[in-house]
Amino acid sequence: MQAQSIQQLFARYKILALLLAVAAIWVFFHVATGGDFVTARNVSNLFRQMAITGMLACGMVFVIIAGEIDLSVGSLLGLLGGVVAVLTVNQGWSTPVAIVAVLGLGVLIGLFNGFWVTRLRVPSFIVGLGGMLAFRGVLLGTTHSATIAPVPADLVYLGQGYVSPLWSTVLGVAIFAVVVALAVLRRRRRAQLQIRQLPWWADLLKVVAIGAALGVFVATLNSYGGIPLPVLILVALLAVFSYLASQTVLGRHIYAVGGNLEATRLSGVNVARVKLVVFGIMGLMCAFAGIVNTARLAAGSPSAGTNGELDAIAACFIGGASMRGGAGTVHGALIGALVMASLDNGMSMMDVDTYWQYIVKGAILVLAVWVDVLSRPQRD
Repeated sequence: MQAQSIQQLFARYKILALLLAVAAIWVFFHVATGGDFVTARNVSNLFRQMAITGMLACGMVFVIIAGEIDLSVGSLLGLLGGVVAVLTVNQGWSTPVAIVAVLGLGVLIGLFNGFWVTRLRVPSFIVGLGGMLAFRGVLLGTTHSATIAPVPADLVYLGQGYVSPLWSTVLGVAIFAVVVALAVLRRRRRAQLQIRQLPWWADLLKVVAIGAALGVFVATLNSYGGIPLPVLILVALLAVFSYLASQTVLGRHIYAVGGNLEATRLSGVNVARVKLVVFGIMGLMCAFAGIVNTARLAAGSPSAGTNGELDAIAACFIGGASMRGGAGTVHGALIGALVMASLDNGMSMMDVDTYWQYIVKGAILVLAVWVDVLSRPQRD
């Protein structure tokens, strides 16, 4: 009976538990660093760093939900970031044209990976592993193992720029208005369909909590120049992919494919096409992450994206995605990315040895999967 209670607790309040875990991590590092962790400057830098992993996690969570895995995303991030540097620095392309070209290239490479998985029936683990090695090799060949710099100022602005405090406040108010509108529409729709729902005060409390968190977030970042552009891009991607996952037929098909592949196929869904789209989305997110990473560093580095796939996969599992497929959310994956970025940032500020950082992050990943096991009903 106690085991069942623990399972229900994890399953129902997983996101809340994650947020409490983030708060606990921040409190620990704030105390351990003598009050230097939770400052406007460090929080701004933390979210900027987290944006790269968050973009990868936005794509990876769909891959995992569909029951697949992609180990090539770190190398693909580095390759696409290197390509945008080569195009703008060595070939003299304008930044907008180079960005569009790299985004298109990312989608094509993602579809190429998906083709191997869906049409040629090569396991995604092997395709990703091969891509991890091949893309890194192409990157080294493209850049001649040298850093490509300096990239144009308008590209650098994408990674290092800020939205002004005034516009950051306007955006915060607009996002809160959308949250309120969605909450009201959801209650009306459920009432019309005569679906059981929470008391009004529970939804009100949730909206107030979101508003308070949003207010603190915007006020903190405004005290250090405003919202970083990579964070704004990540918020936009969160909105788009959350809508895709919860409000579209494609989103429902992705969950269905991961939840029960054979039943989904028998119901008439083109499973291969769904998985192909998922890998295309993953390639697009690698392009976004690669471009922003190059912009943040103001250079294309041959070592960019190293271990990026591990952070992205860990973020998804920490955020509630299931290794069995069929479960996970975009916002959960981004909270997982925040956990990973907080650990990296805090341990670096404490001058913790690199090997301990790897040990801690590995232990957190195993713990997250164990929580997933606890949250699933046991079968004899």
